[in-house]
Amino acid sequence: MFILTLISVTAAALLLARLLVVRRELGRMTGQLRRYNERTTGKKLEVNLFDKRLEALAAQINRQSDLVVEAEANRRRTENELRQAISNMSHDIRTPLTSIFGYIQLLEVEPLTPEEKHEYLYIVKNRTKRLQALLNDFFELSLIESADYQLKAERIVMTFLLSDALVGFYDPFNERGITPDIRFPKEPVAVYADESAVRRVVENLLMNTVKHATGQVTICFEQREMTAELRITNEAKELSGMDVRLLFDRFYTVDRTRSAQGSGLGLSIAKSLMNKMNGTLTAELKGDKLTMVCCWPLWLQGEEQPNYR
Repeated sequence: MFILTLISVTAAALLLARLLVVRRELGRMTGQLRRYNERTTGKKLEVNLFDKRLEALAAQINRQSDLVVEAEANRRRTENELRQAISNMSHDIRTPLTSIFGYIQLLEVEPLTPEEKHEYLYIVKNRTKRLQALLNDFFELSLIESADYQLKAERIVMTFLLSDALVGFYDPFNERGITPDIRFPKEPVAVYADESAVRRVVENLLMNTVKHATGQVTICFEQREMTAELRITNEAKELSGMDVRLLFDRFYTVDRTRSAQGSGLGLSIAKSLMNKMNGTLTAELKGDKLTMVCCWPLWLQGEEQPNYR
């Protein structure tokens, strides 16, 4: 009886000691967390007591702290991007508007010859078209990136679509003195995508190439194991590695390659559409050669294809 009582008292004492140690450790951890939340220290929680549950708790709290820091960084980045977007939009809209207003004033107050009047009206018309295209692109990009924007997935023979698109760009390439080196497979290649979205992506990439390409242009389309890949390569001596990494960012502008005829949103629209189609659009810079790479899922005959948004 005495031995059982002694064992019980000893066990109770050990348990009490353990509880006191755990309580002290929890108090220490609480103090660490309070100092971290008050920004008096950036040190994360440390556990001195060997206890798997306390260590797991500390790990989850540290993970939560990382998520909070990440969310705060994303919030600041979004705010900066929004401010930059507003600045870019204001500049891009104000520029043609100022020009239009200036020429309208000239038409109102200046004695003009019929030739001068025709020239000014032509300039106003072009500036108005530029402003309209800009606003349309801003609207289209915001629409594409909304959760409600839906695409229709279907079988598309890419070799036919690409050939048709390239015919439409014969004159723009010819005007720039560019004869692209076109490489297509002999057999038709079908992908699973939205036809209008694919056409818009291809046209935006070709338009970007026409505007900025110098020297030789290579347009290569081929079938991979599970994807179809379109590669458009051209010289881009003015681009740096940083430019290429940010090329699809709608809030980033490479001023020295900017065209007064476009909105600067073509690549962003193409990127968003490719994401919607479960495809990819990337850019590679090797030396002074820029390559745009588009990949679409292949059409697998007899296999049910998933829907997408």
